[in-house]
Amino acid sequence: QVQLVESGGGLVQAGGSLRLSCAASGRTLSSYRMGWFRQAPGKEREFVATIRWSGSSTRYADSVSGRFTISRDTAKSTVYLQMNSLNPEDTAVYYCAARPATTMAWDSRSYDYWGQGTQVTVSS
Repeated sequence: QVQLVESGGGLVQAGGSLRLSCAASGRTLSSYRMGWFRQAPGKEREFVATIRWSGSSTRYADSVSGRFTISRDTAKSTVYLQMNSLNPEDTAVYYCAARPATTMAWDSRSYDYWGQGTQVTVSS
C-alpha cells in the first residue's frame, strides 16, 4: 500500500501562484510514476502532470504546460506541483496519485493509489 497526503491548496487571486505537496509513504517508490489530477465541480477528473519517481520523465496537460511544474524530492518522499499564472479555470480539487509502473500514463484508471485531495480556488 502507498499512502498519499496532499497539502498546499488554498485561495489565490488570478495571476498568483501556489505550490502543492504530496507526501508519500508505505513503499519504496523507485519503480512508480506519480501524477497530479484535478476535478472541478460538475466535471470529470482530468490529468494535470506526471513524473517518474526515478528519473525526469514528465508530461503535462496542454492546459497547464508552461505554467505548472511537477517535481519530486526523493529524500523527502514528496512530489510537488508548482502552479504559476493561475486563472479561475484552474479552480478544482487537486489529487496526487501513484502508479506501480514507470511507463507514461495520463489516464486516471492507470493509477492505483490516491490522496484525499486539496482544494485550489482561484478568484478573478
